[in-house]
Amino acid sequence: MGWLNPLSSGDKEKSRPRLGMEPQARHNALVEVLRGEASGGVVPFVRLVEEALYHPVLGYYRKDKARVGKSAGTDFTTATALGPMFGDLFAAAAETLVGDIKNFDLVEVGAEPGQAHFATVLTKFKGLKTFRLGAEPKFEGPTVLFANELLDAQPFHRFIFQAGSWRELGVRVDGAELSVESLKDFSSRTAEEFAKSLPRSEEGWILDVSLAAEALVDKLLQSPWRGAVVFFDYGKTLAQCLESAPAGTARSYYQHQLSGNILNHLGSQDLTCHVLWDRLEPLLVKHGFKSVRLDRQEAFWVKHASAAMERIAQSGDGEAVGRLRALTHPAHFGAKFQVLHGIR
Repeated sequence: MGWLNPLSSGDKEKSRPRLGMEPQARHNALVEVLRGEASGGVVPFVRLVEEALYHPVLGYYRKDKARVGKSAGTDFTTATALGPMFGDLFAAAAETLVGDIKNFDLVEVGAEPGQAHFATVLTKFKGLKTFRLGAEPKFEGPTVLFANELLDAQPFHRFIFQAGSWRELGVRVDGAELSVESLKDFSSRTAEEFAKSLPRSEEGWILDVSLAAEALVDKLLQSPWRGAVVFFDYGKTLAQCLESAPAGTARSYYQHQLSGNILNHLGSQDLTCHVLWDRLEPLLVKHGFKSVRLDRQEAFWVKHASAAMERIAQSGDGEAVGRLRALTHPAHFGAKFQVLHGIR
């Protein structure tokens, strides 16, 4: 069981399917895994997401392949795919947060394979420690903790407001096709407590929430290391989801196609939902972080790396300027992503 994902049944698997399975065969194998643990033919939606993403053999994030970028075989792109320029800006931002960074380890959690965004800034930090999904991070001494789209890569629950109350959704796996239905009981006490804390909504309104992301943040910050934490991701507040996302925020990415068909291509497509920032910010405060802020990515760079941005803008390097524009312009990554950060 990987430390960064809450799998509960992967170690029970007796068979070891081939890593090179075709998408349909991988999907079918995952459905068989879920059928083996279904109660009355139904599993909690969160269990389907857990297995689809993190099953030891079949899971999407267990495949040793490039998922990020624009080359053949990738599924999505993100800010770090812009390469070393991202690292240069981040090093500049880190200095505004903690001061002289040469005494700080840069710890990246949830790193994707094949990324080189910190290649040009290694000598600026005391050291770089990179932990892939499924590895347990170690914190020793002053640290700048960085994670890009780690939180939205965690399993998530689905809830629906039905007949006057919030209920948890599950997936029926014993039929010819997968279908969604309400569970008779909540999958965990945590899920039940969360659902009971929600305000009333409109009939059929769906809410996606990664309780696993909250548990992960709590785990990452509980040891008494000092420094800064910087999470890059996309999300909303709970109120925004309850006001403007009646179908929930869950979606899939498969070969750069965004889709709401989240029950297709299990194990071969990314499944994700918006993180709930107003449930994550208090966790930083709880663990003693100060100056906790949530900024749009554009604003974060302007506030904390403006001098580095100016150097790039005046460099005359058209390619670099184009990447800077992609990173900061509201029409690109600048408004799509947010940055939650704090220091202690």
